[in-house]
Amino acid sequence: PHHPNATQLHQTLTQTINTNTNAKTGTGTGTEDTVTSQGSVTITACDLSDEQQLTQLLDSIPQDRPLTAVFHTAAVLDDATLTTLTPTQLHTVLTAKARTAWLLHHHTQHHPITTFVLYSSIAGTLGSPGQANYAAANTFLDALAHHRHANGQPATSLAWGLWTQTSTMTSNLTTTDHHRITQTGITPLSTTDAHSLLDATLATPETLAIPAHLNLTHLRAPDGTLPPILRSLAPAHRTTQSTAATPTTSSELQRQLAAQSESEQHQTLLALVQSHAGATLGHTSPTHLNANHPFQQLGFDSLTAIELRNRLTTTTGLRLPATLIFDHPTPTALAQHLHQQLTTTSSKTTTTTGTNSSRSTTTNTPHTTLPATSTTSNEPIAIIGIGCRFPGGVTSPDDLWNLVHNGIDAIGDLPHDRGWNLDTLYHPDPDHPGTTYTRHGGFLHNAGHFDPTFFGISPREALAMDPQQRLLLEIAWETLEHAGIDPTTLHGTPTGVFTGIMHDDYATRLTRVPKDLEGYLGTGTNISVASGRIAYTLGLQGPAVSIDTACSSSLVAVHQAVQALRNNECTMALAGGITIMATPGVLTEFSRQRGLAPDGRCKSFAAAANGTAFSEGAGLIALERLSTAQQNGHHIHALIRGSAVNQDGASNGLTAPNGPSQQRVIHAALTNAGLPPDHIDAIEAHGTGTTLGDP
Repeated sequence: PHHPNATQLHQTLTQTINTNTNAKTGTGTGTEDTVTSQGSVTITACDLSDEQQLTQLLDSIPQDRPLTAVFHTAAVLDDATLTTLTPTQLHTVLTAKARTAWLLHHHTQHHPITTFVLYSSIAGTLGSPGQANYAAANTFLDALAHHRHANGQPATSLAWGLWTQTSTMTSNLTTTDHHRITQTGITPLSTTDAHSLLDATLATPETLAIPAHLNLTHLRAPDGTLPPILRSLAPAHRTTQSTAATPTTSSELQRQLAAQSESEQHQTLLALVQSHAGATLGHTSPTHLNANHPFQQLGFDSLTAIELRNRLTTTTGLRLPATLIFDHPTPTALAQHLHQQLTTTSSKTTTTTGTNSSRSTTTNTPHTTLPATSTTSNEPIAIIGIGCRFPGGVTSPDDLWNLVHNGIDAIGDLPHDRGWNLDTLYHPDPDHPGTTYTRHGGFLHNAGHFDPTFFGISPREALAMDPQQRLLLEIAWETLEHAGIDPTTLHGTPTGVFTGIMHDDYATRLTRVPKDLEGYLGTGTNISVASGRIAYTLGLQGPAVSIDTACSSSLVAVHQAVQALRNNECTMALAGGITIMATPGVLTEFSRQRGLAPDGRCKSFAAAANGTAFSEGAGLIALERLSTAQQNGHHIHALIRGSAVNQDGASNGLTAPNGPSQQRVIHAALTNAGLPPDHIDAIEAHGTGTTLGDP
């Protein structure tokens, strides 16, 4: 309808025309003269869907050079699958293509038109997945050409196939998009071939033509994806024997599965999914597809998802939803789903009979179902695995015990690997803005180290991830290994993840999002994703909850995990917390409040206490109900018998602790555990080293 820079377009077109109208003619005497014919072009920015602008444009044409030809080439794409197509998307596409064509037809009735060419598309003839609005708009152009022809007016509608030359409409086509188009029997046209087809078509009296290139090889060997209008051009498809590795019909599949063991059935269905998925994406071999990678990472979009669903529907005979690969996001998961559906269907409809006997097939309960429990609500919770990272080189529970047992001082200097300006960060004056009066704290000096490939994460996404998310992934894996559990075996199980996390300053220093990180930074720095990232990576289907209650976050996460286990919301849980300071903001903030210990050491409950200190670390524990841990033969490191949480409410200040509230939460925890106070052997307390918190 209009061009954003008409002046630039005018200069480009004028230069092109001046170049192309230079003609060389021979004189027959061995010399050559150059004759230049100068053409002229007028570029007018005009919204053709606006009748008033169109009328003004037509009125501006000089009478001594009347309008004789119209080429209508306007088009806009706004693709969506049919069930998600909105009225706005329909209006956008129809306005640019159909309405403008109709207005040109109507307002040029009194002009001496000899040529009226409409650039339609083969999408209106064959159909095009995800382009219902575009197909309808092009069908209108074809109908308009027939309407003009019936009324004795010139008109030609050209239902073009895809061109190899990239345009603003086709610049976003992916390799998968091109493969989808070629699967319909159409291959792209070169610009030279397209121009030749244009000339040939205009020299014929045909009202509608389809200038496109047919893929004869594909037509000779159809795989069931050809549009109905082209199938008569191809020979009948002959299938191989039913014993083929990849069955092509539901009856073949049923016969093949009936002769196999359960493990062989899973292998057959996985091969089936990989074969059809590879064919949908245009791979020559299904081995290119990792069975445990999400379909989205393999290159599927909403259209290829529908195509794969259609292929599997034909082969399995099952009624499969359009959301198939989103509900079952990997080839392995989809194969498991198909196995469950096929065996369930078989148990309902198939009976094997013999002499005076009958047998029907049944299926097991899906492994994601929570088992019934007879445990009481106050059953102790067992700690079966531990993973951690703490200052002082602590990377395991044994390291932590050695640090405590040997009295190792883990407090060190400010980190040098985070981009902090250490030369200007320190200042002894507590009132000096933007600085801290301590040079010490507890830091994880390798907090940025991470192996993204191990977790199937791209380097770009890993860079956009808060180091807290990265480290939680590593510790979750190590915690399960410490419990003697292969993390990959928990895929699809109702295992919960509860993470305490309070810092979200990883990307706060960015004034703009780097181009390479766009699309990743939101999830990479969102606190709520910390638990979800673990669940997604390991395929855990229990609760995934991120908790921020400041300093108590990790303990509250454990409390929530205990409650979830007792309420049978999950069968196992990973619970704990993490703190990594990506910026020195917390140090400068507490310096203004004069709340820091200058030496970076917290003297909790001591007369020498002179402020709090900040340290980093991460820890997770794997939890099961005691009866479950004993049944599974897991080593039990400790038991959690009770826990409780509360809040001070309207106390003496927003952040000031309240003595009676502390008493109430301790009483509630003891009551929950069923323990009288005189049965307690040791108490660990959280002290701040300040006169506000320690009393």
